[in-house]
Amino acid sequence: MNQMQNFTKGFIKNNPVLVLLLGMCPTLGVTTSAINGLGMGLATTFVLVMANVVISLMKNIIPDKVRIPSFIVVIASFVTIVDLVMAGYAPALHEQLGLFIPLIVVNCIVLGRAEAFASKNDVFSSMIDGLGMGLGFAFALTLLGGIREILGSGALFGMKFIQGDAILVFVLAPGAFIALGYLIALINKLRKA
Repeated sequence: MNQMQNFTKGFIKNNPVLVLLLGMCPTLGVTTSAINGLGMGLATTFVLVMANVVISLMKNIIPDKVRIPSFIVVIASFVTIVDLVMAGYAPALHEQLGLFIPLIVVNCIVLGRAEAFASKNDVFSSMIDGLGMGLGFAFALTLLGGIREILGSGALFGMKFIQGDAILVFVLAPGAFIALGYLIALINKLRKA
């Protein structure tokens, strides 16, 4: 598989959220706005890329018996970096995302790509795979957050453009399920066309 296919499969064919339905906890929990979705997506992308690179470099020295715990330690190290950097340089976003940042450690997208791809491929391919899957995740979270923010508060990236009341349910938990359901249905329709 060439590198461009590695990169684009996370956006189109195997989008973690819209096709594979992975990472639903942060998808539904943090996408009350486009900026929250983008922030969570980029944080996860950084962890995914860096963990894939390190795991690919260490794949031949990690014993099979401790493979998964080793992957988790590598992932947790990069999540800690993201958490501290975000707390220092983007405290408002860090406060909004809250507990979902440390939960990147157990995100099945990150651990799944480490196990399925990075532990079996070279460093460059693993980096490209992590970047593609991570940006696909970020795209899906930003799109869902943008839809919910537009419908729920009449704004996008915090800039209000609709005066008056919006559809409040979209900024609440049920709105996440409704918006995601329609978005997945639309993606499935487009993929079959």
